[in-house]
Amino acid sequence: MGKKTAKKNKNVGNSPHIRTPIVCVLGHVDHGKTSLLDRIRGSSVVTGEAGAITQHIGATIVPIDSIVNMSGGMKNLNISIPGLLFIDTPGHHAFTTLRARGGALADMAIVVVDINQNFQPQTIEAIQILRNFKTPFVVAATKLDRIHGWRPTEKSPFLKSFATQNERVTLMVETKIYDIVAVLAEHGFSSERYDRVSDFSKNLAIVPVSAHTGEGISDLLMVLIGLAQRYMEEALALTVDGPGSGTVLEVKEEKGLGATIDVILFDGTIRVGDEIAVATTDGVQTTKVRSLLQPRPMQEILVEDRFSRVKEVIAAAGVKVSAPGLDQVIAGSPVRVTGDNPEEIKASIAREMTEINVTLSPEGLVIKADTIGALEALCKELSAHEIPVMKAEVGQVSRHDVIEAETIKNPLYRVLIAFNTPVLPDAQDLLKEPAYSEMIQFFSGNVIYHILEDYLEWRNNLKRIMDQKRFEKIIFPAKIVVLPGCVFRQNNPAVVGVRILSGTLRTGVNLIRRDGRKAGTLKTMQLRKENIQEAQAGDEVAISIEGATVGRQFDVEDELIVNIPEKHVKILETEMLSHLSEDSKEVLSEYINLYRRENPFWGK
Repeated sequence: MGKKTAKKNKNVGNSPHIRTPIVCVLGHVDHGKTSLLDRIRGSSVVTGEAGAITQHIGATIVPIDSIVNMSGGMKNLNISIPGLLFIDTPGHHAFTTLRARGGALADMAIVVVDINQNFQPQTIEAIQILRNFKTPFVVAATKLDRIHGWRPTEKSPFLKSFATQNERVTLMVETKIYDIVAVLAEHGFSSERYDRVSDFSKNLAIVPVSAHTGEGISDLLMVLIGLAQRYMEEALALTVDGPGSGTVLEVKEEKGLGATIDVILFDGTIRVGDEIAVATTDGVQTTKVRSLLQPRPMQEILVEDRFSRVKEVIAAAGVKVSAPGLDQVIAGSPVRVTGDNPEEIKASIAREMTEINVTLSPEGLVIKADTIGALEALCKELSAHEIPVMKAEVGQVSRHDVIEAETIKNPLYRVLIAFNTPVLPDAQDLLKEPAYSEMIQFFSGNVIYHILEDYLEWRNNLKRIMDQKRFEKIIFPAKIVVLPGCVFRQNNPAVVGVRILSGTLRTGVNLIRRDGRKAGTLKTMQLRKENIQEAQAGDEVAISIEGATVGRQFDVEDELIVNIPEKHVKILETEMLSHLSEDSKEVLSEYINLYRRENPFWGK
């Protein structure tokens, strides 16, 4: 850095109110986000997660001393920022809203990409979120140690390890990095391996790392600190004054403290004795901070068991807040120090709570979840599958929820989904009663995409069964020819031998001539003197036709077509065309053209 920058660093470094930058960790499920943070903080949070996938935003403060110790190259730099606050966000695409919350809070981000798998849909989604929030980010190309033939050097900087590899491995690494560069270019980002970037304001840095061996971790931290020092000092110095603002991560019962809230403080300052406004199941309420507890450095707030009591906390930080009346606070909701404008702050939180990004329909599923973010994520995922939601609430599953789900008319929507939230005893009893258990499909769990996969599998199976029953009533296209020498009865009813030229012929259908005139109703069908309900192209069968006389309604060697109602034509064209044989499609087209000569929109 130049002298001017170094001088600015020094000045900002003297400020007691410079804010810790918030770093959001984003990416695809199972690409190693939490494992990367585990390596940085030396913990094992990932092993305690449901399905080894992060279900809530977690916060970890990493002090600057620890970062300098890990990154020897920074020891001689004049560093002004106090450390980094990492937010570990869920990675599966169902968590778009939670990731967006993280993205909104973040000053910068790490997008985690498995170097061997490249970008996945969730990763693309992550960079789009960051672009929307104009959040600078670094790409961590993880799982470097899994490249075939890679010889690891524990905790080594990337370039040092890279220099020890053979030519085949280095070529493979370069190829995989440029594959990532190519995908980023497709999405409008210019990028390069971090050591080749000359202007970090114009190019994204790609840092190859291994959470397993620690290789490249020091480089990643160095790039993040460099970005914060170079481009964010002014913003970081200006955003800490004033009343504290944060997001509630989780509501927890703590021995000796009662109900507490884990909070990411992203702006301002919070002190013991401050009045704070919080969103509860009974509306926005205020309470006074009794005590503030901070996790030890390098510990994840969601799993920390030893905290330090402090008088005040300055953004950005993860903090546990103890105050009266927190048991009904909603996870994922805002928390604000009221300062001199308590009513204005309460009104602001109330507005934010009513602006939950959920679109409700008159008919749809009933959804319950433990946090706002999870609720929004569930609804967004269902919306992507064009599944409507009738009711979406934070909280436990109640008897009323069960009764409400049972009243839904459409069996595909007669569903109750509960994410990470308990079912109250009276609701459990109701779900066991045959009148409800046979009517309602109940899905619950603590990994959103597992619940959704189970629901979608059930829905698709039920849909197939319903479609099968519905399609059984659909009149299918078919064309027949009356065979010469096969008139067995002239009328009342006419009985003739026919060959099915195309399609599927069923009993109970009306027949017409190729000019559109009626030719009677096919009542019965026989093949080798046995009654049948259906015959295929190529079959020769005897049929009885009511309302027809041979020689009047049709003659020998005439071709007759099944008359299909207009609404059946719509279903055949829009829903069933892929299920029809080629010869069925041909006769359907012939039949439709007969009517569309006069009305081009017939059957559409």
